Amino acid sequence: MDFLRPASWEEALAAKAEHPTAVPIAGGTDIMVEINFDHRRPEYLLDLNRIGELGQWEVGEEKVLLGASVPYSHIMEHLRTELPGLALASHTVASPQIRNRGGVGGNLGTASPAGDAHPALLAAGCEVEVESVRGSRLIPIDAFYTGVKRNALAADELIKRVHIKKASGPQQYSKVGTRNAMVIAVCAFGIALHPETRTVRTGIGSAAPTPVRAKAAEEFLNAALEEGGFWDNRKIITPSIAKQFAELASGAANPIDDVRGTADYRRHAVGIMARRTLGWTWQSYRGDARAVEGVA
Repeated sequence: MDFLRPASWEEALAAKAEHPTAVPIAGGTDIMVEINFDHRRPEYLLDLNRIGELGQWEVGEEKVLLGASVPYSHIMEHLRTELPGLALASHTVASPQIRNRGGVGGNLGTASPAGDAHPALLAAGCEVEVESVRGSRLIPIDAFYTGVKRNALAADELIKRVHIKKASGPQQYSKVGTRNAMVIAVCAFGIALHPETRTVRTGIGSAAPTPVRAKAAEEFLNAALEEGGFWDNRKIITPSIAKQFAELASGAANPIDDVRGTADYRRHAVGIMARRTLGWTWQSYRGDARAVEGVA
């Protein structure tokens, strides 16, 4: 196995063009596990740790430009207001040591359905900026996952950063594991309220071949909130709406039985998490209004 160590982004792109099978490594929290257990033996490793721009972020008026190698610990510390769902997801990633090394780019590159960042990214709405010597392009997050541990990257492309919409409303994230820390998700659920467009987005992890949105649940809830005037009156969402949303979210899952959990349990848990996170986000949305009006 050869080790490529470019000193700049341009050198990294050139190396990836020359060696398309080279596997990028930055945090290394996924790939090193596979190598150490001899599950994978790439011909080349492409070390990106000398490329400082991958560890930087920029907060704009509408979006956060998040470098592929920004550690989860930095997201938790510095971007909790702008990216609350992703910050909550970052809290659930492994251990402090892993959170200090791993980043969103690694989750996206590996494209495991159990990656902790995926539900939050789907719910927030984002685009993945990828680049090669041929140029750059933005891939919508909904089109990024193409199969089990497969993504839309071309062989000569690298992930540079992620363009994530700043939160305009409450966001939540929930994860079920076989213990409280250092665990791969049995299943996970992310939700984000987008009051400016009067829409809700979701993300489901570890309960389908790829990370997915619960689109039927979103469409139902968007219609119910609009028809009931909930965005304006901010009334408590009725139990029947919450129940239907949860059932539709559960139906969006397409899980398998494995050592972490059964398919039936995953479907059930997704529904429970959908109902609870909807309740939490809506309660926060109502509380924000009361605080502005001086009631709370």
